Amino acid sequence: MRQIRQTLRLHLEAGLTYAQVARALGTGKSTVGKIVLLARAADVDWAVAQTLTDEALEARLYRPAVPRQSRQLEPDYAWIHQELKRPGVTLQLLWEEYQRGTELAYKYTSFCIKYRAWAARLQRSMRQTHVAGERLFVDYAGQSVPVIDAATGEIRRAQIFVAVLGASNYTFACATATQNGADWVGSIIDALEFIDGTPRLIVPDQTRALIARPDRYEPSVNRLVEEMCDHYGVAVLPARPAHPRDKPKVEVGVQIVERWILARLRNRRFFSIAELNAAIRALLVDLNARPFKKLPGCRSSAFETLDRPALGALPATRMPIARFKRARVNIDYHVELDGHYYSVPHRLVRAEVELRVTATTVEAFAGNRRVAAHPYSTRRGAHSTTPEHMPASHRAHREWTPQRLVAWGARIGVATAEVVRWQMEHRPHPEQGYRACLGLRRLARQYGDARLEAACARALSIRSPTYRSIHSILAAGLDRQSAPATPAQGSMPHHENVRGPGYYH
Repeated sequence: MRQIRQTLRLHLEAGLTYAQVARALGTGKSTVGKIVLLARAADVDWAVAQTLTDEALEARLYRPAVPRQSRQLEPDYAWIHQELKRPGVTLQLLWEEYQRGTELAYKYTSFCIKYRAWAARLQRSMRQTHVAGERLFVDYAGQSVPVIDAATGEIRRAQIFVAVLGASNYTFACATATQNGADWVGSIIDALEFIDGTPRLIVPDQTRALIARPDRYEPSVNRLVEEMCDHYGVAVLPARPAHPRDKPKVEVGVQIVERWILARLRNRRFFSIAELNAAIRALLVDLNARPFKKLPGCRSSAFETLDRPALGALPATRMPIARFKRARVNIDYHVELDGHYYSVPHRLVRAEVELRVTATTVEAFAGNRRVAAHPYSTRRGAHSTTPEHMPASHRAHREWTPQRLVAWGARIGVATAEVVRWQMEHRPHPEQGYRACLGLRRLARQYGDARLEAACARALSIRSPTYRSIHSILAAGLDRQSAPATPAQGSMPHHENVRGPGYYH
């Protein structure tokens, strides 16, 4: 504007020629002539120019062009915007369909320019073109809902999970007790069942409940999320840290859920998470049926048209929610979980394993390979032991029962069976009797069944059927000698120290 004012002053006030003005201002004669002609056409002299602001002077000199009445056929830009969300659909294809059979269609370049100008007037979050069935954006709302414990009156804040499909804006919401990993994954599974299909990508933020190692470029998810991806055939693409615009759909979806669902529930009292979820599910129907303001249809109709045909199929069964825990194997080849002890292969003693825990099972993994599986038990202090996990010696020891030991003794002989029974009946603890009987088995392997039977008979005759006595008899070869004479029943041997009952009268 300064150059325009100087041109008018030098020519109209100072009376310089076009050439002189051009040399003074360092511009061309044609530019000077154009400005002077515009001023004459607008009836603006130097006196009038001095009274006008820059904006007013520019408006007087450069009047807006009068738009020509176009005879071209205007495209349906809202329909084009929705069609672009379909897989494989391009502007080139839509232009070819638009101009087919008419001479009033815009050329391809004008068609693209006009569509992009129309799309630029939409909200920023809607400028992005999301392919149907590709992305499900998930997040938790900032607001929470109070839930009252009917028994104690305690008030807890329920967290609100929100999921939005990229192409159709189809929205899901539910309430959870917390925002831990199990609640995150459980809510995502609920969302997949709500839309009755699986997208190709799930886009959360980099919460530690889902992401084991957050990173701007290579975030890695935790084991529970890996299981979910494998089970449902999806991939997780976390948004960059502190970049909410990476998931604008759910950012807007959270606002809509807060305004159109939570605001309507603000005066209601809830006594359980299930009751709150029932109320949210009822209002979701109305939310997804609300018409779009600038696009045709509503979320439900857009979902049926765009996203539903492009979604993958759900698996036949719902994935059980598991929790994972690191544990070190004790010297007895068991790991502790919630006060109960579960066996793993004995070669893993002192190694670290990962436990996968569900409501019904406990699995142990070493190096991503499952090495043990047990039913989950709530018995504190008890053991769940698989025989295959035990060393051979421990397994052999465990396999012997009192009945089996007695049967083994009976196969060798009557005396051996009697010694085995004595061991079971006269020990403070059955385990001590097991050990003594296993010792007898060793003696049978070392000396033979016949000598063991003879040694047991001799031990019974001297009333010392212990393992130590039998071992001494075999070691000294006394089993080969005749058994000592047994005193007659009811008679006493003659000895000076045997006084009899008459001595005490």
